[in-house]
Amino acid sequence: MIWIQLAITLLALYVGARIGGLGMGITGGVGVVILCFGFGLVPGDPPISVMLIILAAVTAASALEAARGMEWLVQLSERLLRQFPKAVTFLGPLVTYTMTLCVGTGHTVYVVQPIIADVARKTGIRPERPLAAASVASQLGITASPLSAAVVWLVTEFETRGVPYTLGDVLMVTILATLVGLLTAATVQSFVGKELERDPEYQRRLADPTLRAEMEGADSSLLDRQLPASAKRAVGIFLAGLACIVVLGMVPELRPVADPETGKPVGMGDMIQMALLATAAAIVLACGVQAKTMVAGPVFRAGMSAVVAIFGIAWLADTFVTNNLDTIRPAIEGMVRDNQWMFAFAFFLVSIIVNSQAATARMLGPLAFQLGVAPATLIGIYPSVYAYYFIPNYPSDLATVNFDRTGTTRIGRFLLNHSFMLPGLICTWVSVSVGLLLASVLL
Repeated sequence: MIWIQLAITLLALYVGARIGGLGMGITGGVGVVILCFGFGLVPGDPPISVMLIILAAVTAASALEAARGMEWLVQLSERLLRQFPKAVTFLGPLVTYTMTLCVGTGHTVYVVQPIIADVARKTGIRPERPLAAASVASQLGITASPLSAAVVWLVTEFETRGVPYTLGDVLMVTILATLVGLLTAATVQSFVGKELERDPEYQRRLADPTLRAEMEGADSSLLDRQLPASAKRAVGIFLAGLACIVVLGMVPELRPVADPETGKPVGMGDMIQMALLATAAAIVLACGVQAKTMVAGPVFRAGMSAVVAIFGIAWLADTFVTNNLDTIRPAIEGMVRDNQWMFAFAFFLVSIIVNSQAATARMLGPLAFQLGVAPATLIGIYPSVYAYYFIPNYPSDLATVNFDRTGTTRIGRFLLNHSFMLPGLICTWVSVSVGLLLASVLL
């Protein structure tokens, strides 16, 4: 019976992925209905805390975007890229990674990718090299961002279970590990594919007058845009809010006391929600942001889609796993008993299906604790919750292919032979290897 339930779960996720956007959320809900009414399973717990954290982060990021602070950050990034164009294969991924690290969402990549593509083409660098790495980096950064639901979930679980690791401990490992993974991938990407002037697809497009005009006439620069003074003010407020979150995560004594008898502080999940909503309010009041502008922006729309998707995905997965835990546990327990790091493969495989770091962590994280995976090991392997580059159906990857007018960034005929596979695998597994090493030394 478990195999039929698993097939239904996977089918719901597959159909949702094909629909896109809200699809995985609504088909996840259908899967819960079938498992509960058709097989008598008890509904699992929907990921309320994860959803609330994403809502708060999206609200703050939407306020920043509406105040045009996001554009100012992109202008800074563009100046850097155009000042050092020959280093675009390294700087492009570092820019998208840093923006995700600061904002907590990878959806900022859509504004930066056209600039990276333009700089690479005009410099004679194969655009596939920086573009593919930058797309992967924008999502890898979620595993190292203090604002991301995936990281906050892990820190909150540590607090709930009495594990003495703080947000600072987690970031100390994940930021360093993912940076090493990212730089390794960028180094390898520097040698990927033929040089641009020898690429047959690029030469074919150059020979076509229409396609050549599109390539040479495209202007992706944001440097000539005049931004209001409130844009810089909004960025300052947002970064101040980010700094407060990091400090509160590293120094629990600064938080309000939740339980006077034990002296236990308010959990980081609640603190981050409060801090992000307060940050959004400060931006709105200090920069004159209109609420209707916030909800009309792409960050808000993409964020709300992510909330619905995680709602359905994680609820379906929790329903399946919780009701079949007695069957699932021995299979995974045998694998990780002597090699706890192998739980990274479980994270990796599930992430391919669910397209979300937070949902992957929420689905399998509790099982890792139950199986006795050491908290330090869990931090070390945490970058493996990002693997949805494996099947190139994520919006940022698809958009990246379209941004590359030279045709060098592509999805192959056999689906898995695509531009994002190599940098993705390098980023994930180098980050995991370095993360395990750092966790063993630093924690």
